[in-house]
Amino acid sequence: MSASAILFDLDGTLTDPKLGITRCIRFALSELGYKPPNTDELHWCIGPPIKHSFSLLLNTSDDTVLEQAISLYRSRFATIGLFENSLYPQMSETLNAIRFAGYQTFVATSKPHVYATQIIEHFGLSSLFDGVYGSELDGTRSVKADLIYHILVTEQLSSSHVVMVGDRSHDIIGANHNHITSIGVTYGYGTEEELKTHGADFIAHTPDEIPKLLANFFG
Repeated sequence: MSASAILFDLDGTLTDPKLGITRCIRFALSELGYKPPNTDELHWCIGPPIKHSFSLLLNTSDDTVLEQAISLYRSRFATIGLFENSLYPQMSETLNAIRFAGYQTFVATSKPHVYATQIIEHFGLSSLFDGVYGSELDGTRSVKADLIYHILVTEQLSSSHVVMVGDRSHDIIGANHNHITSIGVTYGYGTEEELKTHGADFIAHTPDEIPKLLANFFG
């Protein structure tokens, strides 16, 4: 079983980052002179690449404007926002159970690697992962399919022995693109309908259901 690997999305799967992400988006929009939406109207921004979210929020594809928004967002996120975050209940126990069962574990997030690593360290989870993979600050590998492919190649993993766990459609799309099995979680920011529509192989409603699904799948 040691050859089997589990990839975990970060935002909405391992941790609930709502406060940090929404406050930083609102800060960036305010600094740009826009009236920001209410926090609850920004849930859809949790998970996708931030450039994509700002493109929709600002209704523009102008790279100069988008880079300015991202820069403002990161100026707050890098110092305050990344710690406005909480670990989902049962997550530490879930990860320990998966590790105990002999699986390799990796973080696979569209969030820049430099932030993802700090967040995993902040919650004392570093010892529960074999590696933390994220995007680069310039947006390289912010598309989940590209990131998963990079992990498979770098870690020399066989797609038939890998499972992606995530809460949004792009986690499932990325898994399907790389021919790996996916578990969609409903306790994050994606609905069961969103996950099933995009082809999630399994659904977990709570973190402690994940090890059971893995045991059934891998036998």
